[in-house]
Amino acid sequence: MRLPLFHACNATALCLTLAAGPALAEVPRVVTDIPPVASLAAMVLGDLGAPEVLVAPGASAHGASLKPSQARALEAADVVVWIGPELTPGIARQIEALAEGAQRLTLADLPETRVLPFRDGGLEPHDHDDDDHAEDKERDDHAEDDHAGEDHADDDHTGEMHGEDTHLDPHLWLDPENATVWLSAIATALSAQDPENAQTYDANAKAGAARIAEATETARSALDPVRDRPLAVTHDALQYYEAAFGLRVVGALTDGDDTAPGAQRLDALRALYAETAPVCALADPGTSPRLMHAVGLDTIPQAEIDPLGSALPQGAPLYPALLGDIANRIAACASQ
Repeated sequence: MRLPLFHACNATALCLTLAAGPALAEVPRVVTDIPPVASLAAMVLGDLGAPEVLVAPGASAHGASLKPSQARALEAADVVVWIGPELTPGIARQIEALAEGAQRLTLADLPETRVLPFRDGGLEPHDHDDDDHAEDKERDDHAEDDHAGEDHADDDHTGEMHGEDTHLDPHLWLDPENATVWLSAIATALSAQDPENAQTYDANAKAGAARIAEATETARSALDPVRDRPLAVTHDALQYYEAAFGLRVVGALTDGDDTAPGAQRLDALRALYAETAPVCALADPGTSPRLMHAVGLDTIPQAEIDPLGSALPQGAPLYPALLGDIANRIAACASQ
């Protein structure tokens, strides 16, 4: 009669070899900040592992804090992949303190990342009149010229936006070009920790880039019929998506940091919407109906847009699905 393996192991030292199996490379333990970044990391890891995510689906990135289990995950992390403190100030100090020995990949700081300035006021966001904003626009136009794969390492706007006194719009993941750049950067970071699987990480990153390119073209086709129609947003979090797909947003209820609007801002929005009537309001989940009513956005078609894709399947499929989900919601709303 054939003995079970655990009995055989009691009888011979050969069990040590049988139990351990072939020597395997140590796959890095990866911690990410938000679900879309976790999706990119999951694409690169493939079947080798799964990243931990600190901002759970449905939670606010701007006000995120850590649970004890997440703090332990940070302490054990080999690689931390995150946008940067501009998006998640609540966990920036914990990353600094708890992941002291980990390799930190701050995506906003990569020279190839396209960054845009924080839009104070959210009114007529692409029409800046003062000198400083004119310079920002000139830098953005320069970035747009290089956007189709050129090296951004020498672009002036990248370094200036990363200064301590500048206001960086942190919703960088909504530009699919940034996501593609980050796949390669994540693969490089993982390969530095795990050289034996470097080819796998590189191949996975390239496959992920192809998936994102396909999703981008599909989203672009969906948005083409409504590209010139004026839109309103409740939270100025879609600037990168607007720029990537050529959308027209005329005003936002709240700034990129989701600060509640005051009476002066509401008056300005009412005047703006009277002059250029939006055909659709793009609302964050949980937007106050009272604020929508205050500026008349409750009288036009609305679409709920979640930049984090909380209701979508999580993991590697999330990021391509997010691009398409936003496009389909905007197209359906703006075409009514």
